[in-house]
Amino acid sequence: MLNLHSLSFVSAAYKPLMVSFVYAALFLFLSSCSANIPVQHENDLIADTMPATNYSLVFLIHGDGDYYYHDADGNEYKADEEALTKAKKIAQQNPGAEVFIFHSKPARRFMFLFPLKDGEFYYYRNGQLIANESYWRDQELSNFDIEVELYRRFSSQSRNEKVNMFLYFGHEIPEFSGEGYDDSYPDRSFTVRDLAVCLKSLTRDFTMFDLMILSTCYGGTPYTIGKLGLFAQYIIASPENLHLSYFDLSLLEMLDLNLHERDVYTFAKRFAKQAFDRLTMDVETAVSVAVYDVDLIKKYLNPIQLIYENSLIPLRENKLSYLTMVEHCDCADITAYNLPTINNGVEVFYRPARFGRLKFKQNHSGWECWKNIEP
Repeated sequence: MLNLHSLSFVSAAYKPLMVSFVYAALFLFLSSCSANIPVQHENDLIADTMPATNYSLVFLIHGDGDYYYHDADGNEYKADEEALTKAKKIAQQNPGAEVFIFHSKPARRFMFLFPLKDGEFYYYRNGQLIANESYWRDQELSNFDIEVELYRRFSSQSRNEKVNMFLYFGHEIPEFSGEGYDDSYPDRSFTVRDLAVCLKSLTRDFTMFDLMILSTCYGGTPYTIGKLGLFAQYIIASPENLHLSYFDLSLLEMLDLNLHERDVYTFAKRFAKQAFDRLTMDVETAVSVAVYDVDLIKKYLNPIQLIYENSLIPLRENKLSYLTMVEHCDCADITAYNLPTINNGVEVFYRPARFGRLKFKQNHSGWECWKNIEP
């Protein structure tokens, strides 16, 4: 039995520990409310002291949702964390690049009381981490105000012509509605239009991105490619379900070797083929990866753009009865979209599902549409 003397001794020893714990919790809370100190402030990035950059890569990684998936061996991964790790590796292995990484995370609380910042920014230049800041995503005026401000603040002003790339990782980007895309902010809307506004702000200092990579499901629709194609010369996307295994990024790790003579289109096709080969090893469902040449696809998009946008009207009005009557399909399966120009400017890598009613479908146009579900 514990006597009173020993009990008072334990109590006296416990009090300083509790006080220290409270102070530590308070410090963590206050630090979460203030901006992180960059590893190196942007004013220190003087062009004369740092080598010029030949590449600029922007990663937007969405992690505020269900991003768990399993590989063929049953191992569990969190897709956004995997993408973040790969993005950092790419940044470190490209001494001629500047790399911006934005990672949106689920809202969290310390000790169930104190909110923590749910956005994190990394800036690498010449293979080195220059800045790492956390920020609040719930204080944005629009979806990407803070990301755009950070990009403008750190972006190098070197006069040499850079190859600019933009990469988005996340769930299917909604073409209508958009509420609930963030688990932490179910009332906030995010759509293709919001991403287009972000891209417009990012490209104000140059005409457009040389390459855009959409690592999402159903990115290859006429509306999505048409809207985002205003800001890129080439786009890599999956017109079908990509799942959460994402595109293989290893070709980005050494751009000086893999991007020969700044031939972005050849690089894009190699990237798409490598991503396709990796996916076909990992999944049994349909796999499709397409490269879109924005200048050439206009011959197809111009005559069918209005038709496709009209098909979205009932969906934008959120008629639930209508949502249960439509499904994704290859645009070539619908007469109105199956024009002679449908394959103009599209390089498609496709393998049908190993099972199901579409396992004998051997080709895909590279374009995804909506169609009515047959009884």
